[in-house]
Amino acid sequence: MMLEGRQLRWEVHARRIVDDASLALARGECLGLIGPNGSGKSTLLRMLYRALQPTRGAVLLQGQDIAAVGERRFAQQVAVLTQESAPSVDTTAAELVMMGRIPHQATWARDSAQDHAIVHEAMRRVGALALAARPLAELSGGEKQRVLLARALAQQPQVLLLDEPTNHLDIRHQLEVMGLLRRLQLSAIVALHDLNIAAHYCDRLVLMDQGRIVAEGAPAQVLVPATIQQVYGVAAEVDTHPVTGRPRISFVPHAID
Repeated sequence: MMLEGRQLRWEVHARRIVDDASLALARGECLGLIGPNGSGKSTLLRMLYRALQPTRGAVLLQGQDIAAVGERRFAQQVAVLTQESAPSVDTTAAELVMMGRIPHQATWARDSAQDHAIVHEAMRRVGALALAARPLAELSGGEKQRVLLARALAQQPQVLLLDEPTNHLDIRHQLEVMGLLRRLQLSAIVALHDLNIAAHYCDRLVLMDQGRIVAEGAPAQVLVPATIQQVYGVAAEVDTHPVTGRPRISFVPHAID
């Protein structure tokens, strides 16, 4: 397995936010992490990329406990795309993508010809070459997400972790970002809110509720009406999309008296 979380627990003030959660990411797999607000998705993800230290349990990167992996080596193998990934300083798209090369550079080293070639290729792969000289402040939400994804690719990671990469994007840009992720065929864990996007783009899903993993498996196994009702508290109908063959979820509005 590329990345594993084993019996992970995180608590604050004696309140368990994540409770004995275990998951495993296979090579080349897109694993969707879903669940309602407050279910523990982001907290679990933060433990996987070392922003939080588990109260209990361990995270293994290709079989090695990440607690024993140096910061630079971890950054060479794992790239993270969070909702707060963009720096506040004014910078161009190409400069931001070049930041992905930092884990591979010696201290105070200048950007090499190889670094520039890797950045160019990363931006080409996500269709962002035309954005290279533009300041981040001028980019749309979808353009900025493409640039952030290019920065992650410039790290040349073996694992990519994304926390709601489609949040605040319109439908077109949501599909664009997830389509890019799938075409790149990276080993990735993606926290998502939209169940239909998760069903369409993810190989497997892990469903969380109140800090626990309550279901996992293929989208068709996890996204069933009874489970959706239990976890999200809404009625839903699930059928098969006539074009994609993936599960399609339709929510039933509550009756208004």
